[in-house]
Amino acid sequence: MKVLQLDPRDNVLVALTDLSQGETVSHEGGSYTLATDVAAKHKFPITDLAVGDEVFQFGVLVGRATQPVAQGELLHTHNLEHASAAFGIDDLDQGASYDWQTRPDATAFEQATFDGYHREDGQVGTANYWLVIPMVFCENRNLKILEESLVNALGYGKASPYANFAQSIITTHLRGDDVDAVEFPDSPDSSPDRVFPHIDGIKFLRHSAGCGSDRGDSDALCALLAGYATHPNVAGVTVLSLGCQHAQVSILKDFMQQRCPEYSRPLLVFEQQQYPSEKKLLEDAIRATFQGMAQADATSQRQPAPLSKLTIGLECGGSDGFSGLSANPAIGHVSDLMSVLGGRSVLSEFPELCGVEGEMIKRCQSKDLAEKFITIMRAYNARANEVGSDFSTNPSPGNIKDGLITDAIKSAGAARKGGTAPIVDVLDYTEPCTKPGLSLLCTPGNDVESTTAMAGSWCNIMLFSTGLGTPTGNPVCPVIKVASNTQTATQHSDLIDYDAGVVIDGSQSIGTAGENLLHLIIETASGRYTPKAVQLGQDDFIPWKRGVSL
Repeated sequence: MKVLQLDPRDNVLVALTDLSQGETVSHEGGSYTLATDVAAKHKFPITDLAVGDEVFQFGVLVGRATQPVAQGELLHTHNLEHASAAFGIDDLDQGASYDWQTRPDATAFEQATFDGYHREDGQVGTANYWLVIPMVFCENRNLKILEESLVNALGYGKASPYANFAQSIITTHLRGDDVDAVEFPDSPDSSPDRVFPHIDGIKFLRHSAGCGSDRGDSDALCALLAGYATHPNVAGVTVLSLGCQHAQVSILKDFMQQRCPEYSRPLLVFEQQQYPSEKKLLEDAIRATFQGMAQADATSQRQPAPLSKLTIGLECGGSDGFSGLSANPAIGHVSDLMSVLGGRSVLSEFPELCGVEGEMIKRCQSKDLAEKFITIMRAYNARANEVGSDFSTNPSPGNIKDGLITDAIKSAGAARKGGTAPIVDVLDYTEPCTKPGLSLLCTPGNDVESTTAMAGSWCNIMLFSTGLGTPTGNPVCPVIKVASNTQTATQHSDLIDYDAGVVIDGSQSIGTAGENLLHLIIETASGRYTPKAVQLGQDDFIPWKRGVSL
């Protein structure tokens, strides 16, 4: 099969392989001669288009022709612009009675469990980290000193082949020899043993916020940090505070109390302006952190938990024209299985729901949820307009090069990560995910800001689809990378955990690929598989700044 029509309403076909000008392809009884070359992942219309004609993909409006386009001619930025359907509360035609016709069979997973860390509030962690949080950027130097003092000493440092390579180059240069002859080492030296075998690591949430911005931003930071402090994958927390910043420890504690009234894990607070010297602050922080980790290690043990205790974040980055055909729908199948099994999944990146808002609204289980979604989407786009931008500018150069020409095309494919289940909740930034089923979470389209937010909303594992390859990870939440195509999975095997290209080549159905992916999730949640992002120490953390600097 050389082409694919994703929905009967579509007036474009997607090329599954490179097609040449003059080549004729057949689909559903029709025959189409290519007017231009069309590379794999790109699209061409099945009828001639006049200026202003609408283009549909995934069954939704994704663009308008800006010049005449012949049947079989490549659709790209020179002849197609973003367009999306209007949306409103009228789209809520079924509400709570949404007919979920594609509910998957989850029988094979009904008795499945994973081995996790059970917390005092009923959550279950898929990992067990100690966290060090600065309340303000002024504490980043102290954060660095703690990191340099503890990571290697506790056995969490990783031997670097790059450091060994650099040292070999230096040594060779000092001998007066040619550094071009130095070969990269096959493998690094072995890492030291951990002091605390039941603590997976100590993580440091370095950031540039906490003061100098409006109170809304500092409060949002405190809410985000509270989400991390109470996260099921966190065994205990060390907090570094200057003392005079907007982001006060008392605000952090208030948010923590709201999220987890039963919180009983170690919470160690060090406020620099209350200490006679920086040396004394760091001395006390290092000693107490070590003691807290020893306590957490002694009381930590993985125990079986049902899959209903999983909260799976759904993310995409470095997307391509195959993402919406393979990786994203496979992830969507996992999300639907979670809804059947009583687990939770979270679909984020609101700019990448542009054009499919009506479809989301129809799936909302109540009018209140639909109205909240509409309000957040319109307010977000309005803020973008105020600074001279718009959701339509979302696709990156890499997206466009590989077939995602308009934001609506990108969004229609990205939304498939959310499957077809009803939407049980709509969350604004930093709100925790607590309801079984599929929730929408307002985050930016920026990969790291979005994954940072999903972990803050208590996702305890993430699925991250990518068509081009991306190294993004998270400090406390394991991130499983899912490639949309086998070429990317092979080329970036150091980044990719799962190859959904099996859907493109036809060797597996979307359902089978999704079920196999869920098996990998269970292994990861149990600590038996370590995702590539975790192996690489990819601890990306960027809070979203919604306000303005003052």
